[in-house]
Amino acid sequence: MKSLVKRAQRGDDQAFVELIEENKQAMYKVAVGILKNDFDAADAIQQSILTCYEKLKELKKAQYFKTWLLRILINNCNQMLREQKKVVGIEDYYGAEDTKGKKAEEKIAAPPGAATINEDFLELLDQMEQQYRVVLILYYVEEMSIREISQILQMNENTVKTRLSRGRGVYKKLYLKEHPEFQFE
Repeated sequence: MKSLVKRAQRGDDQAFVELIEENKQAMYKVAVGILKNDFDAADAIQQSILTCYEKLKELKKAQYFKTWLLRILINNCNQMLREQKKVVGIEDYYGAEDTKGKKAEEKIAAPPGAATINEDFLELLDQMEQQYRVVLILYYVEEMSIREISQILQMNENTVKTRLSRGRGVYKKLYLKEHPEFQFE
């Protein structure tokens, strides 16, 4: 990946496209995990790719490209969430269902080749606070190390460990609430 980054920094557009192709699944999973909506995730990804393209020459260490790209994406997702809190959409009153009763998000498929994530897992993640949801997605879905997560989220490794532990606890409670047959007395 280092050589692709170096080529892209020198202006090779094809190298940049290859970099994005290598990271599109990770970007999709993180964006959907934060925003819970394919439309917004697509917007955040598009904005992140544009920002990455414009600022690529500022990246000092090529080996941190993925970390840097995901940090840009997370910042864009957080910005979108802040903006959404200011605006109340019509869906809040009427729901985002079309005339056939299907939600708009259900009609959009993941990008080709994207790994499917267990629906139960996603539903439970949606019920969690963002601070835990993001860490769990990066750790379990993207299989990132504690160190990588701390770099992306710009926080201490111990904070990541704490959020991961608390997130697991919240997830366990939610899971057992929905699946009481797995509870032991």
